[in-house]
Formats: sequence, structure tokens, C-alpha cells
Amino acid sequence: MTVTARRATIFALMAALIAATRLHHFAAIPDASWAVFFIGGFYLANWQRWAFPALMVLAVAVDWFVITSQGLSFWQHYCVSPAYWCLVPAYFALWAGGGLLRRHLSASAPIAIGQLVVALVASVAVCHLLAQGSFYWISASVAEPTLAGWWKNYSVWLLPYMRVAALYVGAAAMAHVLLTRVLPKPATAARPLHAD
Repeated sequence: MTVTARRATIFALMAALIAATRLHHFAAIPDASWAVFFIGGFYLANWQRWAFPALMVLAVAVDWFVITSQGLSFWQHYCVSPAYWCLVPAYFALWAGGGLLRRHLSASAPIAIGQLVVALVASVAVCHLLAQGSFYWISASVAEPTLAGWWKNYSVWLLPYMRVAALYVGAAAMAHVLLTRVLPKPATAARPLHAD
């Protein structure tokens, strides 16, 4: 499989994961969007110019579909305030975290695991800061915002978001190890021996 075919397959899987899980924001299937943007930054950094915007458009389209299929106006929904557009830099923080991990990933497995954990935790913390912080401070949903109220909201929701992202990224990391190190590589044709 060529590099382009591999990237296209990964992009298709990422898009399918957003579509399948974002439809059920509060259902038993947790939303994989945060993990998808982190994983996308790791695998699709060379396609960032179009892959990141395409996944963002898909996420917004799924939100629009979910909200309007309930008979509600997308623009008047509780979650769609001016703060909604802060999801672009928030998700880009995840993408950048995945890209940084890719550029600095160690060949040593224990070090690579540590790098993955640090990159994911930092990316999710920044994403949550931008997404939750903008919703708290910019949307009209909080009547009297305070620093203490914001911090309580941030800290209460950080761990659940971290846990969901870690589950998906952990599954992707295991699949990566399985596909690149455990499964046998396809045999290459032996070079013909030339008589001297």
C-alpha cells in the first residue's frame, strides 16, 4: 500500500469515526472527535492544509444534522453560540499535539509511551481550555461568570474528556503497534542472483 493510500484510508476511518460517534453526543457511544483530531495530527500532518478543514466541516455538518433533525434551529441551539467557533482553535490544539508527537517520537517504546501520554494530556487540557473556556465566558449560558465558577466547570469536565480521548487514542496506538511491529511484513520478491 502506498503512503498516499495509507493516508487516504486513515482519513476515511477518521471521518467515519466522527460521523458515527458525534451523532450520539450524549449516548452510550462516546464522541471520538477529540481523539480523531489528535490522531489526525499524528498521521495526516502532510495533508493538514485540507484534512483538518475537511474534518472540521464534517464535525459542524454532523452537529447541524443532529440539531435540525430534532426540529431545532441550529443557530438558536444552546451549544451554538459565538463560542462554538472556538472549536476550530480548540481542535487544532489537538491536531498540533498529534503532529508534535509525530515529529519528536522516540524509537524507544517506553519513551514513546511517555511522549504519547504527555502530548495527549497537554493537547486535551489546551483543547478543553479553549472549548470550555470560550463557552463559559462568551456564550450567554452562564448568567454571572466568575473565575471560581469557570475553574470548577473546567476541572469537573476535564477528566471525562481526557478519559474518552485516552480510550480512543490508546486503541489507535495498539492498532498502530499491531500493524507496524507485530504482524509480519509482506514478503518482497527476492532479487535475482547474477553470475559473474
